Amino acid sequence: MALLQKGWLKYILMLLVFVVGQVLVMTGILNDYLFATLTTLCINIILAVSLNLITGFTGQFSLGHAGFMSIGAYVCALITMRISTIPGFLLGVFAGACAAALVGFIVGLPTLRLRGDYLAIATLGMAEIIRIVFLNLEITNGAAGLNGVPQFVTWPWLFLFTAGTIHLISNFIHSAHGRACITLREDEIAAESIGIDATRYKVTAFVMGAFFAGIAGSLYASYFYFLRPTLFGFSRSIDILVIVVLGGIGSLSGSVIAAILLALISTYLQSFPELRMVFYAVALVVIMILRPQGLMGSKELSFDLLRNLGRSRKRRSS
Repeated sequence: MALLQKGWLKYILMLLVFVVGQVLVMTGILNDYLFATLTTLCINIILAVSLNLITGFTGQFSLGHAGFMSIGAYVCALITMRISTIPGFLLGVFAGACAAALVGFIVGLPTLRLRGDYLAIATLGMAEIIRIVFLNLEITNGAAGLNGVPQFVTWPWLFLFTAGTIHLISNFIHSAHGRACITLREDEIAAESIGIDATRYKVTAFVMGAFFAGIAGSLYASYFYFLRPTLFGFSRSIDILVIVVLGGIGSLSGSVIAAILLALISTYLQSFPELRMVFYAVALVVIMILRPQGLMGSKELSFDLLRNLGRSRKRRSS
């Protein structure tokens, strides 16, 4: 029974989410607007979870995640515009993710020797360099961007890549390598004193984060079918960071919950375009004042956590 609760129940819930989403799509309840919102939500979850691996679990303050996303988006778009098939789409996603990971390795190896604000400035500069490169390349059509990218993203692909990202990063965090990254976050000097190679694990987490950011960019290109460099500027990296901080630095489930919450707020405020960003900002300020450690802190959502919360409420009421 315990095995069922801790192991199989998770997969049963994932299957239930997929089935419900597929039914909503097939019955037309999820119209084009709602499905576009769902696509943006899934992309934001992938980006937030992958950035949390870098910032929350390894303790490296990165502001360049949008740059890796743009690499995945452009590489996937260029491939699918030439190979407009499902295999071409899968090749584009894989190539975009690998290209982002390669750039992450090249950039991460020298810059991850920096710490704190210096690392944030270095990664921000890296993202701006990537944006300027795409702005001046002929193959990416410069500032005009790419138009007419084939649309391959459907709910099964969205669910597969989103759930797969969460599952793989969660497994990594709970492995020996993930525990080494967490040790580096807590005390890098102590970690090195017990034989943990700080540079190796920092670069590993950075490359993994860049890889999944490339997947998110590939999904973006394959659904919204239009790209331009300004879509991946500094504000995009800040949006991703806001989700991570709001959900809780060091909590994957917190990143998922925060992404869903912000998507709901943004959707319901679409009717008030002149006040949407004001309400959005106020909501963020209020949440961070009331819960500065984020919605989940460093905890993960689990049945044991819900059970403990229920018990604590009963004790308070009694």
